[in-house]
Amino acid sequence: MDRTTTVPATTAATDPTAAPALMRAISQDAAGGPEVLTLVETPRPSPGPGEILVRVHAAGVNPADWKTRARGVFAVGATPPFTLGFDVAGVVEEAGAGVTLFRVGDAVYGMPRFPHPAGAYAEYVTAPARHFAPRPRGLTHIQAGALPLAALTAWQALVDTADVRPGQRVLVHAAAGGVGHLAVQIAKARGAYVIGTAGVAKHGLLRSLGVDEVIDYRTEDFVETLRDAAVDVVVDPLGGPSPARSLRTLRPGGTLVSLLPPDDAFPAREAEAAGVRAVFMLVEPDHAGLREITSLVEDGRLRVIADEVFPLEEAARAHRLGETGRTTGKIVLSVVGTASSS
Repeated sequence: MDRTTTVPATTAATDPTAAPALMRAISQDAAGGPEVLTLVETPRPSPGPGEILVRVHAAGVNPADWKTRARGVFAVGATPPFTLGFDVAGVVEEAGAGVTLFRVGDAVYGMPRFPHPAGAYAEYVTAPARHFAPRPRGLTHIQAGALPLAALTAWQALVDTADVRPGQRVLVHAAAGGVGHLAVQIAKARGAYVIGTAGVAKHGLLRSLGVDEVIDYRTEDFVETLRDAAVDVVVDPLGGPSPARSLRTLRPGGTLVSLLPPDDAFPAREAEAAGVRAVFMLVEPDHAGLREITSLVEDGRLRVIADEVFPLEEAARAHRLGETGRTTGKIVLSVVGTASSS
């Protein structure tokens, strides 16, 4: 059974005009399974100079979250007890000294502080104002909460790292996943021919997102299928043997972007010998990148899929689902209101 503490009334409950001194948050004090995630009360933070305080309405759930929880390798600079979560969508509650980008009441979204702790599984978050951007018009908080980490990862991999150009051929592994379903759309928006790997049940979705060619990884060997394809860019969130195998699809001068830290199987020497570039990329907070993503959303060229939504207190259930690897798009925690809240 998930451990959940009793959360008593805060000051705001007795005086609606007073800022609450405490907030609800999901905390863990040791590595382990989803059961280590506990609902607690903790002091509400205050913004420092250049920071904003955001009332969190939605927090995206990412593989980085459950890997951090399970392995005990907490975010940079964090020590237990620790609050997970990097993706934030919400409303500015306070602005610290010197902030000019946002005002109280503005709807914002972002991936603040990554890979340092953001503590998004909570009712309030503070972070530098420039780690956020205005929430895209037409998106709910839930949809916006699903975007930042996955979309920035896809953008920085395809645009900043690989410089995808019109007419190039881009292979995206796990194309229906959190990063994948956004990467294929960003590649299409850049004018690329996009190939995605996914189970057959997700092929219809990928075609609706504009994917030109879909490979069923369960029944096809993508290396054989793409032997003569001369792929320009591969985005690989899988790791293990996948990067080395993906090299065999790349043309000379092509780029492999791995989204997982290199291990002993990472084909750095093989890439150099084959005349291709193989790199590991770690996503960074990026105000300009968020603005570009916002433009794509508002132009109708980027659609985010929030596959499952859980209330904050059911973070453990969200992690259990994520660890099955069977989701499409993103999982989101609803911190304020309902999944349809604006």
